[in-house]
Amino acid sequence: MGKNLTSRAEDYSKWYNELVVKADLAENSGVRGCMVIKPYGFAIWEKMQQALDQMFKDTGHENVYFPIFIPKSYLSKEASHVEGFAKECAVVTHYRLKNAEDGSGIVVDEDAKLEEELIVRPTSETIIWDTYRKWIQSYRDLPLLYNQWANVVRWEMRTRLFLRTAEFLWQEGHTAHATREEALAEAEKMNNVYAEFAESFMAMPVIKGLKSESERFAGAEETYCIEALMQDGKALQAGTSHFLGQNFAKAFDVKYATKEGGQEYVWATSWGVSTRLMGALIMTHSDDHGLVLPPKLAPTQVVIVPIYKGEEQLNELNAHVEGLVKELRSKGISVKYDNRDTHKPGFKFNEYELKGVPLRIAIGPRDLENGTYELARRDTLTKETVSADGISELVVKLLDEIQENLWTKALNHRSENITEVEDYDTFKQVLDQKGGFVSAHWDGTAETEDRIKEETKATIRCIPLDQKREEGSCIYSGKPSTGRVLFAKAY
Repeated sequence: MGKNLTSRAEDYSKWYNELVVKADLAENSGVRGCMVIKPYGFAIWEKMQQALDQMFKDTGHENVYFPIFIPKSYLSKEASHVEGFAKECAVVTHYRLKNAEDGSGIVVDEDAKLEEELIVRPTSETIIWDTYRKWIQSYRDLPLLYNQWANVVRWEMRTRLFLRTAEFLWQEGHTAHATREEALAEAEKMNNVYAEFAESFMAMPVIKGLKSESERFAGAEETYCIEALMQDGKALQAGTSHFLGQNFAKAFDVKYATKEGGQEYVWATSWGVSTRLMGALIMTHSDDHGLVLPPKLAPTQVVIVPIYKGEEQLNELNAHVEGLVKELRSKGISVKYDNRDTHKPGFKFNEYELKGVPLRIAIGPRDLENGTYELARRDTLTKETVSADGISELVVKLLDEIQENLWTKALNHRSENITEVEDYDTFKQVLDQKGGFVSAHWDGTAETEDRIKEETKATIRCIPLDQKREEGSCIYSGKPSTGRVLFAKAY
């Protein structure tokens, strides 16, 4: 179990890959670059999905669904968009198979070629805006505030479970507005929703910011983002929200009649997070013993393990635990009672430690006599014997403590790994020896950004929204700068 994991200090990448598989989250499939998300991993994703979906609905959004296939001609209508995704597209060219004449198997029927190739969606802006043209005629039809939960395909060459796969799950919001100001406010609002989710549910601190021009979403005028810092000092883009201006409205001729009787192009946003958040969750909190889950996202918040000898003791414990389970569930706590007789308690302890269950309760005949339970916390790996009286209130309190403890630990780690530098030599030294976010002056040019990336593999993760106006000199070119940006090596 967890004891067989490679340590993070020894090989962080190997530790991550092993943990995803051994904790039963996901595995590679028979399709290159695609993953199978296993029940435990999908249960965590469902918790994320449920929380986010409610947050979207609370901000006025409704769910829709659009086709997975996009006509090739749609993708070519917005120039920067197609340029950004062209190299990652999977293309459907035929619609039928047939048996080979020589009996060697199934082959593509050459007579079944599509008149127009279909793209397996890498993102849905084009097909959605082609549809919005039919839905929007007047200012009375605006705003449209829609979201879809879907899968997308981006043909990645180098893949890693959850972090980068050829197919992944996500949500994509697509909104239409009457004014530039409304659309900008929407893009920033949804970035704030992502930040709130990351911090309140994932216990993962993030920095809200804007992407540099070269790092923006293809077809966007502005990209808002949340950036998180993993334990190994690398950054991870956890969510993005894009102000698309009128680019897609113009490409698909989406206009609306104004109150004054004129015609205006619609203003747009899109925003999304994906199963990449699973990777972020793992790398923010987990340790050499296995997964560590914040209680708000743990499929099982409390596991109860009986310790017994013989069927008579087990039956006695079963009867007692039935009441305990009901009491905990009445407090809204997700509980699992593992009374399998095929595995010993020690095996179960290791299994739930590896799977990151926040609290473990062990109970044996002596506990029944004494009116006690043994309580073990996953975040601190500590155990204590507690009274059975008031156990449900104590469990609620401890789950809140664990959530807060994970947040504080992650926040401290990030705070300790943001380093301000004034020159390029120090910049490179910090990147190589310490990692983390490096706060430095940049002259605002794509040329300087590209050179730094080429020489150090570090990118501008974001221009913080709370960036202070501060006169300085670019660490690379020496040209004037009006504020610091955050660089890092990233996933």
